[in-house]
Amino acid sequence: MKILSKEVALPLAFYNRDTWLKVAFFAVCVFMAGFSLYFTDGLVSKLEEREKQQIELYAETIRYVMTSDENADINFFFERIKKINENNTIPVIWKDGSGHLNSINITIPDAIDVEEKQVFLQAKLKEIIAENNKPIEMDMGFQKEYIYYGNSKLLKLLRYYPLSQLLVVLIVGFLGYIFFSYSRRAEQNRVWVGLAKETAHQLGTPLSSLTAWVEILRNEPSINPEIVVELSKDIQRLETITTRFSNIGSTPILNEEDLEDLIFSFINYLKIRISTKVHIQIKSSLAPGQLANVNKYLFEWVIENICKNAVDAMSGTGNMLIYLHEGKNNMIHIDISDTGKGIITANMSKIFNPGYSTKKRGWGLGLTLAKRIVENYHEGKLTLKSTELNKGSTFRISLPKPV
Repeated sequence: MKILSKEVALPLAFYNRDTWLKVAFFAVCVFMAGFSLYFTDGLVSKLEEREKQQIELYAETIRYVMTSDENADINFFFERIKKINENNTIPVIWKDGSGHLNSINITIPDAIDVEEKQVFLQAKLKEIIAENNKPIEMDMGFQKEYIYYGNSKLLKLLRYYPLSQLLVVLIVGFLGYIFFSYSRRAEQNRVWVGLAKETAHQLGTPLSSLTAWVEILRNEPSINPEIVVELSKDIQRLETITTRFSNIGSTPILNEEDLEDLIFSFINYLKIRISTKVHIQIKSSLAPGQLANVNKYLFEWVIENICKNAVDAMSGTGNMLIYLHEGKNNMIHIDISDTGKGIITANMSKIFNPGYSTKKRGWGLGLTLAKRIVENYHEGKLTLKSTELNKGSTFRISLPKPV
Protein backbone atom coordinates (compact mmCIF):
# COMPACT_ATOMS: atom_id res chain seq x y z
CA MET A 1 0.00 0.00 0.00
CA LYS A 2 1.36 3.44 -0.96
CA ILE A 3 1.41 5.70 2.09
CA LEU A 4 3.67 8.61 1.23
CA SER A 5 3.83 10.61 -1.95
CA LYS A 6 7.17 11.14 -3.69
CA GLU A 7 7.38 14.68 -2.26
CA VAL A 8 7.30 13.27 1.28
CA ALA A 9 9.33 10.12 0.65
CA LEU A 10 12.33 11.97 -0.77
CA PRO A 11 12.96 14.16 2.32
CA LEU A 12 12.56 11.10 4.58
CA ALA A 13 15.19 9.30 2.51
CA PHE A 14 17.37 12.38 2.91
CA TYR A 15 17.08 12.13 6.72
CA ASN A 16 18.23 8.51 6.60
CA ARG A 17 21.31 9.57 4.62
CA ASP A 18 21.94 12.63 6.73
CA THR A 19 23.96 10.85 9.42
CA TRP A 20 26.15 9.15 6.82
CA LEU A 21 26.71 12.43 5.01
CA LYS A 22 27.87 14.04 8.26
CA VAL A 23 30.21 11.11 9.00
CA ALA A 24 31.63 11.24 5.46
CA PHE A 25 32.12 15.01 5.66
CA PHE A 26 33.82 14.69 9.05
CA ALA A 27 36.09 11.92 7.69
CA VAL A 28 37.12 14.13 4.74
CA CYS A 29 37.93 16.99 7.11
CA VAL A 30 40.04 14.69 9.31
CA PHE A 31 41.87 13.34 6.24
CA MET A 32 42.58 16.87 5.00
CA ALA A 33 43.88 17.93 8.41
CA GLY A 34 46.02 14.77 8.76
CA PHE A 35 47.50 15.11 5.28
CA SER A 36 48.24 18.78 5.85
CA LEU A 37 49.96 18.07 9.17
CA TYR A 38 52.00 15.22 7.64
CA PHE A 39 53.06 17.28 4.60
CA THR A 40 53.95 20.35 6.64
CA ASP A 41 55.88 18.26 9.16
CA GLY A 42 57.99 16.94 6.28
CA LEU A 43 58.71 20.48 5.09
CA VAL A 44 59.66 21.58 8.60
CA SER A 45 62.07 18.65 8.97
CA LYS A 46 63.77 19.43 5.64
CA LEU A 47 64.07 23.11 6.48
CA GLU A 48 65.50 22.31 9.92
CA GLU A 49 68.15 20.11 8.31
CA ARG A 50 69.00 22.81 5.77
CA GLU A 51 69.39 25.47 8.45
CA LYS A 52 71.55 23.13 10.49
CA GLN A 53 73.82 22.58 7.49
CA GLN A 54 74.15 26.34 7.02
CA ILE A 55 75.22 26.82 10.63
CA GLU A 56 77.66 23.88 10.39
CA LEU A 57 79.14 25.58 7.31
CA TYR A 58 79.40 28.81 9.28
CA ALA A 59 81.17 26.98 12.12
CA GLU A 60 83.51 25.23 9.70
CA THR A 61 84.44 28.54 8.10
CA ILE A 62 85.22 30.14 11.45
CA ARG A 63 87.33 27.18 12.50
CA TYR A 64 89.12 27.22 9.15
CA VAL A 65 89.96 30.91 9.40
CA MET A 66 91.06 30.64 13.02
CA THR A 67 93.30 27.59 12.54
CA SER A 68 94.67 27.91 8.97
CA ASP A 69 98.13 29.30 8.11
CA GLU A 70 98.95 32.12 5.75
CA ASN A 71 99.00 29.80 2.73
CA ALA A 72 95.40 28.74 3.20
CA ASP A 73 93.22 28.55 0.14
CA ILE A 74 91.56 31.95 0.19
CA ASN A 75 89.02 30.87 -2.45
CA PHE A 76 87.69 28.25 -0.02
CA PHE A 77 87.09 31.00 2.51
CA PHE A 78 85.28 33.32 0.13
CA GLU A 79 83.06 30.54 -1.28
CA ARG A 80 81.84 29.75 2.18
CA ILE A 81 81.37 33.38 3.12
CA LYS A 82 79.18 33.78 0.03
CA LYS A 83 76.99 30.86 1.12
CA ILE A 84 76.85 32.08 4.71
CA ASN A 85 75.59 35.46 3.53
CA GLU A 86 72.61 33.66 2.09
CA ASN A 87 71.54 33.11 5.69
CA ASN A 88 69.97 36.37 6.80
CA THR A 89 67.14 35.01 8.95
CA ILE A 90 68.73 32.41 11.27
CA PRO A 91 69.80 34.02 14.58
CA VAL A 92 73.33 32.89 15.50
CA ILE A 93 75.49 33.48 18.62
CA TRP A 94 79.15 32.46 18.68
CA LYS A 95 80.60 31.82 22.13
CA ASP A 96 84.37 31.68 22.26
CA GLY A 97 86.55 29.98 24.82
CA SER A 98 86.58 33.01 27.11
CA GLY A 99 82.78 33.23 27.12
CA HIS A 100 82.67 36.30 24.89
CA LEU A 101 79.60 36.40 22.62
CA ASN A 102 79.30 37.51 18.99
CA SER A 103 76.21 37.35 16.83
CA ILE A 104 74.73 37.56 13.36
CA ASN A 105 71.10 38.16 12.35
CA ILE A 106 70.28 39.56 15.79
CA THR A 107 69.22 43.17 16.00
CA ILE A 108 71.18 44.87 18.76
CA PRO A 109 69.94 48.20 20.16
CA ASP A 110 71.98 51.24 19.26
CA ALA A 111 73.96 53.30 21.74
CA ILE A 112 74.86 50.48 24.14
CA ASP A 113 78.36 49.78 25.33
CA VAL A 114 80.29 46.50 25.18
CA GLU A 115 79.16 45.24 28.58
CA GLU A 116 75.49 46.00 27.86
CA LYS A 117 75.85 44.24 24.52
CA GLN A 118 77.10 41.12 26.27
CA VAL A 119 74.19 41.23 28.74
CA PHE A 120 71.76 41.61 25.84
CA LEU A 121 73.30 38.65 23.96
CA GLN A 122 73.21 36.53 27.13
CA ALA A 123 69.45 37.06 27.29
CA LYS A 124 69.11 36.20 23.58
CA LEU A 125 71.27 33.11 24.14
CA LYS A 126 68.80 31.81 26.73
CA GLU A 127 65.98 32.27 24.21
CA ILE A 128 67.92 30.41 21.54
CA ILE A 129 68.81 27.54 23.90
CA ALA A 130 65.09 27.22 24.74
CA GLU A 131 64.43 26.33 21.09
CA ASN A 132 66.29 23.03 21.71
CA ASN A 133 68.70 23.20 18.77
CA LYS A 134 71.88 21.34 19.68
CA PRO A 135 74.88 23.75 19.63
CA ILE A 136 77.71 23.07 17.20
CA GLU A 137 81.08 22.49 18.84
CA MET A 138 84.25 23.89 17.20
CA ASP A 139 87.57 22.38 18.26
CA MET A 140 90.20 25.07 17.76
CA GLY A 141 92.99 22.88 19.09
CA PHE A 142 93.81 25.12 22.00
CA GLN A 143 90.18 25.58 23.10
CA LYS A 144 86.59 24.65 22.24
CA GLU A 145 84.08 27.21 21.06
CA TYR A 146 80.33 26.88 20.40
CA ILE A 147 77.84 28.09 17.83
CA TYR A 148 74.26 28.47 19.06
CA TYR A 149 71.49 29.05 16.55
CA GLY A 150 67.77 29.56 16.65
CA ASN A 151 64.99 28.96 14.18
CA SER A 152 64.40 31.25 11.24
CA LYS A 153 61.15 33.17 10.88
CA LEU A 154 60.13 30.90 8.01
CA LEU A 155 60.61 27.78 10.12
CA LYS A 156 58.60 29.30 12.98
CA LEU A 157 55.79 30.18 10.59
CA LEU A 158 55.79 26.66 9.17
CA ARG A 159 55.54 25.18 12.65
CA TYR A 160 52.43 27.25 13.38
CA TYR A 161 51.03 26.82 9.88
CA PRO A 162 49.47 23.37 10.60
CA LEU A 163 47.58 24.90 13.52
CA SER A 164 46.14 27.57 11.23
CA GLN A 165 45.25 24.86 8.70
CA LEU A 166 43.60 22.82 11.42
CA LEU A 167 41.65 25.89 12.51
CA VAL A 168 40.48 26.42 8.91
CA VAL A 169 39.39 22.77 8.67
CA LEU A 170 37.51 23.07 11.96
CA ILE A 171 35.78 26.23 10.73
CA VAL A 172 34.86 24.53 7.44
CA GLY A 173 33.62 21.50 9.38
CA PHE A 174 31.56 23.70 11.67
CA LEU A 175 30.05 25.57 8.73
CA GLY A 176 29.35 22.24 7.05
CA TYR A 177 27.58 20.98 10.16
CA ILE A 178 25.47 24.16 10.25
CA PHE A 179 24.67 23.66 6.57
CA PHE A 180 23.54 20.05 7.10
CA SER A 181 21.51 21.02 10.16
CA TYR A 182 19.89 23.93 8.34
CA SER A 183 19.14 21.73 5.32
CA ARG A 184 17.58 19.11 7.53
CA ARG A 185 15.42 21.64 9.35
CA ALA A 186 14.37 23.16 6.03
CA GLU A 187 13.45 19.75 4.66
CA GLN A 188 11.57 18.91 7.86
CA ASN A 189 9.63 22.15 7.62
CA ARG A 190 8.68 21.37 4.03
CA VAL A 191 7.54 17.89 5.08
CA TRP A 192 5.44 19.28 7.94
CA VAL A 193 3.88 21.91 5.72
CA GLY A 194 3.26 19.42 2.92
CA LEU A 195 1.65 16.86 5.20
CA ALA A 196 -0.46 19.51 6.93
CA LYS A 197 -1.76 20.98 3.68
CA GLU A 198 -2.48 17.56 2.23
CA THR A 199 -4.30 16.45 5.42
CA ALA A 200 -6.43 19.62 5.47
CA HIS A 201 -7.23 19.13 1.79
CA GLN A 202 -8.17 15.47 2.23
CA LEU A 203 -10.41 16.23 5.21
CA GLY A 204 -12.19 19.07 3.44
CA THR A 205 -14.01 16.92 0.88
CA PRO A 206 -15.71 14.43 3.25
CA LEU A 207 -16.50 17.25 5.70
CA SER A 208 -18.49 19.09 3.06
CA SER A 209 -20.39 15.92 2.30
CA LEU A 210 -21.03 15.13 5.99
CA THR A 211 -22.33 18.66 6.61
CA ALA A 212 -24.81 18.24 3.78
CA TRP A 213 -25.97 14.85 5.11
CA VAL A 214 -26.49 16.29 8.60
CA GLU A 215 -28.72 19.01 7.15
CA ILE A 216 -30.75 16.32 5.35
CA LEU A 217 -31.05 14.27 8.57
CA ARG A 218 -32.02 17.37 10.53
CA ASN A 219 -35.12 17.75 8.31
CA GLU A 220 -36.01 14.06 8.56
CA PRO A 221 -38.74 13.61 11.22
CA SER A 222 -37.96 9.92 11.71
CA ILE A 223 -34.40 10.62 12.91
CA ASN A 224 -33.74 11.15 16.63
CA PRO A 225 -32.66 14.83 17.03
CA GLU A 226 -30.02 13.83 19.62
CA ILE A 227 -28.23 11.78 16.98
CA VAL A 228 -28.09 14.81 14.69
CA VAL A 229 -26.73 16.95 17.55
CA GLU A 230 -23.94 14.47 18.28
CA LEU A 231 -23.10 14.18 14.60
CA SER A 232 -22.90 17.97 14.43
CA LYS A 233 -20.46 17.99 17.37
CA ASP A 234 -18.24 15.44 15.63
CA ILE A 235 -18.32 17.48 12.43
CA GLN A 236 -17.35 20.60 14.39
CA ARG A 237 -14.48 18.65 15.90
CA LEU A 238 -13.32 17.57 12.44
CA GLU A 239 -13.59 21.14 11.23
CA THR A 240 -11.39 22.26 14.12
CA ILE A 241 -8.81 19.61 13.21
CA THR A 242 -8.95 20.69 9.57
CA THR A 243 -8.44 24.32 10.60
CA ARG A 244 -5.43 23.30 12.70
CA PHE A 245 -3.76 21.52 9.81
CA SER A 246 -4.63 24.35 7.46
CA ASN A 247 -3.03 26.89 9.82
CA ILE A 248 0.12 24.84 10.39
CA GLY A 249 0.49 24.45 6.65
CA SER A 250 0.62 28.21 6.13
CA THR A 251 1.44 31.33 8.09
CA PRO A 252 -1.24 31.43 10.82
CA ILE A 253 -3.01 34.61 11.83
CA LEU A 254 -2.40 35.56 15.46
CA ASN A 255 -5.05 37.41 17.41
CA GLU A 256 -5.06 38.95 20.86
CA GLU A 257 -6.87 36.43 23.05
CA ASP A 258 -7.73 36.41 26.75
CA LEU A 259 -5.29 33.67 27.68
CA GLU A 260 -7.00 32.61 30.89
CA ASP A 261 -10.46 32.38 29.28
CA LEU A 262 -9.03 30.46 26.32
CA ILE A 263 -7.42 27.82 28.54
CA PHE A 264 -10.45 27.55 30.87
CA SER A 265 -12.73 27.06 27.87
CA PHE A 266 -10.58 24.38 26.31
CA ILE A 267 -9.97 22.51 29.57
CA ASN A 268 -13.72 22.37 30.17
CA TYR A 269 -14.06 20.80 26.73
CA LEU A 270 -11.19 18.38 27.45
CA LYS A 271 -12.36 17.26 30.90
CA ILE A 272 -15.35 15.32 29.58
CA ARG A 273 -13.14 13.53 27.05
CA ILE A 274 -10.46 12.15 29.38
CA SER A 275 -10.52 9.86 32.40
CA THR A 276 -12.73 11.02 35.25
CA LYS A 277 -9.94 9.96 37.62
CA VAL A 278 -7.75 12.80 36.40
CA HIS A 279 -8.38 16.01 38.35
CA ILE A 280 -7.40 19.21 36.54
CA GLN A 281 -6.86 22.44 38.46
CA ILE A 282 -6.18 25.84 36.91
CA LYS A 283 -4.47 28.63 38.83
CA SER A 284 -3.54 32.07 37.60
CA SER A 285 -1.69 35.06 38.97
CA LEU A 286 -2.05 37.01 35.73
CA ALA A 287 -3.83 40.32 35.63
CA PRO A 288 -7.53 39.91 34.74
CA GLY A 289 -8.03 39.91 30.98
CA GLN A 290 -4.32 39.37 30.22
CA LEU A 291 -4.00 39.08 26.44
CA ALA A 292 -1.55 37.12 24.31
CA ASN A 293 -1.03 36.95 20.56
CA VAL A 294 -2.03 33.40 19.67
CA ASN A 295 -3.78 31.41 17.01
CA LYS A 296 -6.66 29.89 18.94
CA TYR A 297 -6.84 26.62 17.03
CA LEU A 298 -3.11 25.93 17.07
CA PHE A 299 -2.64 26.99 20.70
CA GLU A 300 -5.47 24.70 21.82
CA TRP A 301 -3.66 21.92 19.96
CA VAL A 302 -0.54 22.59 22.05
CA ILE A 303 -2.49 22.44 25.32
CA GLU A 304 -4.28 19.30 24.15
CA ASN A 305 -1.06 17.47 23.24
CA ILE A 306 0.66 18.29 26.53
CA CYS A 307 -2.42 17.45 28.62
CA LYS A 308 -3.02 14.14 26.84
CA ASN A 309 0.63 13.19 27.35
CA ALA A 310 0.19 14.02 31.03
CA VAL A 311 -2.91 11.80 31.24
CA ASP A 312 -0.99 8.94 29.63
CA ALA A 313 1.96 9.47 32.00
CA MET A 314 -0.43 9.16 34.96
CA SER A 315 -2.11 6.06 33.43
CA GLY A 316 -5.47 7.83 33.65
CA THR A 317 -5.28 8.51 37.39
CA GLY A 318 -3.73 11.56 39.08
CA ASN A 319 -3.69 15.33 39.38
CA MET A 320 -2.84 17.97 36.81
CA LEU A 321 -2.12 21.62 37.59
CA ILE A 322 -2.09 24.41 35.01
CA TYR A 323 -0.50 27.54 36.45
CA LEU A 324 -0.45 30.85 34.55
CA HIS A 325 1.93 33.53 35.77
CA GLU A 326 4.21 36.32 34.60
CA GLY A 327 7.94 35.78 34.07
CA LYS A 328 10.94 37.94 33.32
CA ASN A 329 11.49 39.88 30.10
CA ASN A 330 7.75 40.46 29.48
CA MET A 331 6.99 36.76 29.17
CA ILE A 332 3.89 34.84 30.22
CA HIS A 333 4.49 31.33 31.54
CA ILE A 334 2.01 28.45 31.47
CA ASP A 335 3.26 25.56 33.61
CA ILE A 336 1.46 22.23 33.09
CA SER A 337 2.33 19.76 35.86
CA ASP A 338 1.28 16.15 36.35
CA THR A 339 1.79 13.45 38.98
CA GLY A 340 2.87 10.83 36.47
CA LYS A 341 5.86 8.54 36.17
CA GLY A 342 8.30 11.28 35.11
CA ILE A 343 11.00 11.13 32.45
CA ILE A 344 14.34 9.36 32.85
CA THR A 345 17.48 11.44 32.27
CA ALA A 346 18.46 9.56 29.12
CA ASN A 347 15.16 10.50 27.45
CA MET A 348 15.00 14.17 28.44
CA SER A 349 16.88 15.32 25.32
CA LYS A 350 14.76 13.15 23.00
CA ILE A 351 11.19 13.98 23.97
CA PHE A 352 10.84 16.74 21.35
CA ASN A 353 12.40 14.69 18.53
CA PRO A 354 10.05 13.61 15.72
CA GLY A 355 9.07 9.97 16.02
CA TYR A 356 10.20 9.55 19.63
CA SER A 357 7.55 7.97 21.87
CA THR A 358 7.49 5.70 24.90
CA LYS A 359 3.95 4.58 24.04
CA LYS A 360 3.51 1.37 22.07
CA ARG A 361 0.94 2.93 19.77
CA GLY A 362 2.29 6.48 19.75
CA TRP A 363 3.51 8.32 16.66
CA GLY A 364 5.88 10.55 18.60
CA LEU A 365 4.61 13.75 16.96
CA GLY A 366 2.58 15.43 19.73
CA LEU A 367 5.36 17.26 21.53
CA THR A 368 7.21 17.89 18.27
CA LEU A 369 4.17 19.63 16.81
CA ALA A 370 3.56 21.51 20.05
CA LYS A 371 7.14 22.83 20.13
CA ARG A 372 6.98 23.90 16.49
CA ILE A 373 3.67 25.67 17.00
CA VAL A 374 4.90 27.56 20.07
CA GLU A 375 8.36 28.47 18.78
CA ASN A 376 7.88 28.85 15.01
CA TYR A 377 4.46 30.49 14.97
CA HIS A 378 4.12 32.17 18.38
CA GLU A 379 7.76 33.24 18.96
CA GLY A 380 7.66 31.53 22.35
CA LYS A 381 9.36 28.60 24.04
CA LEU A 382 8.24 25.11 25.04
CA THR A 383 10.54 23.40 27.52
CA LEU A 384 10.60 20.60 30.03
CA LYS A 385 10.89 22.67 33.20
CA SER A 386 11.35 19.79 35.64
CA THR A 387 10.79 16.07 36.02
CA GLU A 388 11.25 13.47 38.75
CA LEU A 389 10.78 9.75 38.45
CA ASN A 390 7.48 8.51 39.90
CA LYS A 391 6.58 12.05 40.97
CA GLY A 392 5.74 13.82 37.74
CA SER A 393 6.83 16.38 35.18
CA THR A 394 6.24 20.04 34.42
CA PHE A 395 6.21 21.48 30.91
CA ARG A 396 6.46 25.25 30.48
CA ILE A 397 4.99 27.29 27.64
CA SER A 398 6.44 30.80 27.47
CA LEU A 399 4.76 33.46 25.34
CA PRO A 400 5.74 37.11 24.82
CA LYS A 401 3.32 39.75 26.01
CA PRO A 402 1.70 41.81 23.26
CA VAL A 403 3.61 44.99 22.49
